[in-house]
Amino acid sequence: MRNNFKYVLLVIAFVSLANSLFAQNSKVGNWFMYFGNQKINSKFNWYNEVQYRNYNFIGAQSQLLIRTGIGYNLSENNNNILIGYGFIETKTYTASDLKEDKIIKNEHRIYQQFITKQHFNNFYIQHRYRIEERFLADDFKMRFRYFLGINKPINKKTMEKNAIYLSVYNEIFLNDEKPTFDRNRLYAAIGYCINKNIKIETGYMVQMLESNRAKQFQIAVFNNTPFHK
Repeated sequence: MRNNFKYVLLVIAFVSLANSLFAQNSKVGNWFMYFGNQKINSKFNWYNEVQYRNYNFIGAQSQLLIRTGIGYNLSENNNNILIGYGFIETKTYTASDLKEDKIIKNEHRIYQQFITKQHFNNFYIQHRYRIEERFLADDFKMRFRYFLGINKPINKKTMEKNAIYLSVYNEIFLNDEKPTFDRNRLYAAIGYCINKNIKIETGYMVQMLESNRAKQFQIAVFNNTPFHK
């Protein structure tokens, strides 16, 4: 019990340190994220996601993203196809100090994706291929995304209860029209498995855009508690 409490304190200490560092730098944004993936039965799952994004560490909202979808397992635990819907509210500010009037733009998305997972020794690998149809107020766009993520437990052999793990991913976004390159996200984090279905994670992401870069600190909760066992 004491060892488990020690691991929780380690994650909390990491979050607190990052908080104190990044809160002093308004150029670093912060994303609070919740990812849910509930098993409905042996074949179907319900995906649900909420992200609250800030331009700085806290207080100046840049985006609210809500995404949901229904997935189907082509094979148990390893290959899943999904179709879903997303709503994105984006706020931009008329002044650099983020205190002037806000411009709000809404976007609706339909997306299709395929996820395949691999497990080598104690490396958990995920590939995600996603196509997005983006409905903006005065435009329609399409985008392709490829995500490669790796989780590795460091105090246990598997991603089980009380495991502390390292997480890295890279995701590239490509448009269907010029410019083809949209963005690339590179991320590293430390996480803690509360149990086999729930984990928390905190990390740092560099988002490389066509003409500049953005940096985000992230706090995420993952909930895979099934409806059906």
